[in-house]
Formats: sequence, C-alpha cells, structure tokens
Amino acid sequence: MASDNSNIKAFQESAAGEKIAFTKDASHPGRFVFTMPQPPTFTNVEDERRHLKQRLVAAYRVFSKLGLDEGIAGHLTCRDPEYPDLFWVNPFGKSFSCITAKDLLLVDHSGNVVKGNSPLNAAAFVIHSKIHAARPDAVAACHSHSLHGKAFSSLAKPILPITQDACMFYNDHALFPGFNGVVADEAEGERMAETLAGHKALILQNHGLLTVGGSVDEAAFWFIALDRSCQAQLLAESAGTPICISDEVARDSHRTVGSAISGWFNFQPYYERIIREQPDILDVDEEDGKLVL
Repeated sequence: MASDNSNIKAFQESAAGEKIAFTKDASHPGRFVFTMPQPPTFTNVEDERRHLKQRLVAAYRVFSKLGLDEGIAGHLTCRDPEYPDLFWVNPFGKSFSCITAKDLLLVDHSGNVVKGNSPLNAAAFVIHSKIHAARPDAVAACHSHSLHGKAFSSLAKPILPITQDACMFYNDHALFPGFNGVVADEAEGERMAETLAGHKALILQNHGLLTVGGSVDEAAFWFIALDRSCQAQLLAESAGTPICISDEVARDSHRTVGSAISGWFNFQPYYERIIREQPDILDVDEEDGKLVL
C-alpha cells in the first residue's frame, strides 16, 4: 500500500543562500517539493574551524540540557577542516554543560594531544580515532551513555520502524554485539568501526549509542533521535506488540527523514534554543580559528 503522503517528495537540496520553500513539483502533478536550507560554506579554513568548534560546544550543551550525558562518560568529536587526520574532542572529566571552545583538545590518530593541556579520555581516543579513520565522510561522531540508549542496548536488538522518526535508522544502523568492559583496546575500536561500516548509527550492546554525520549538527541530531527511538520502542513493547511500518514505506520515509540534510536541519531548533539560553557559546574569537602546528 502506498503511503498517505505519496504526493510529498523527499527533501530537495537547495542552492547556497536559498530559503525554505514548499512548491508544486512541475514534473509530477499533484506532488510537492520541500526546498531545504543548506549548511553554511566558508571561504577560509579559519572561519570553518571556528564554526565547527562553536557547533561542537553547542552540541555538548544540548546533550547536557537533554540529560544525555552521564558523569565523566561520553565524547563528541569533529574532524579538523584543515588537518583531516586530527579531531577535536572534549577534555576528560569536564561537564558537558561547562565546555567552551577553548577547552577542546586536538588529537591525532595515535593518541597524541596536539593542542590543549587537559587529560584525554582513553576511550574517546580508542573509539573516535578508529571511526574517523574508517569513515572519511564522518566529520563528527557522538557517543554517550544516555538512559534510554543504554537500556535498549541491553536487549541486543535493532530499532524497528514503528514510527516515522524510527525510519531515520531503517537499514541504517548496526548492532555491536557483546560487551568486553571499558573500551581501552584499539582492536575494540577497530571492530566498532568495522561494524558501523557505512551506517549512521551503532547500538553498542550493554553500553550505549554512537552516531556519525557529515556535520556536527547532523551527528548530534541523529544521537538525540536514536535515543528517543529507543525510548519509544521500549514504551511500545512494554505495552504490547507494536505494528511495524511496511518495508516499502519505511524505505521511502528513510530517504526523506534519514537524509543528511534532514539531520542537519533538525538540529537547528536545538541550536537556536541553546544559544539563546547560553549565549556564551558564541564566545568564539579569531584565535579559536587559528591553528599552528
């Protein structure tokens, strides 16, 4: 059976500077096209670095606001735009709610802290270095021990397409089986990267969730949405046997709600709210864009 929204076409990427639009599809009478805004582009690497670090800080603050952090556990990273073999990460032991751009550490794939004086979380290096190395398209990666994510991970099963939002992850996430203790072995990080493969998300059994994206915004939103999809499935299955969306409709929905531009755009309301409530996130100066190695 065709979906009820079969007349609505998947998000169409817009040209730079183009605003949101909802128009008729001239080539398909009766159908409509969403034209979505695009992520910003930059003419120099310093501006891009400042932007990435600011968004990473905003993501930490949003995670804290939503209760997705847990003590000293969790790490969000983004690849440096000039040196793709280096990534920015939070210092070990600092609250997500307090992280600023100047707190961020720059780390290489050998575990060396290239910039910054704070301690590095060994698990952050082991997991994220292997993810970034295996996935050149992954600008950002998010991992935290969120409540619903770690509860769901203990079931060792995938997210089912029981809601429109769950379709973001239809055939686009994997389960990392087993739990071998706190991740401190590079081989474990390599196995995680292999299991993730080309997907956007990983459920780490008895551990938590991990997501990646082509921008900080995208990776952060996928994590938020995945944790909530875990919560929705836990609730639905506790009440009965949820009815799954058909493969055809789930696949079609994934092309829309699971697209990279959808992930990026969905994070914008969170960003808008957090910078209004915590404007110090915007305190990123010219020095934060410079990098001399």
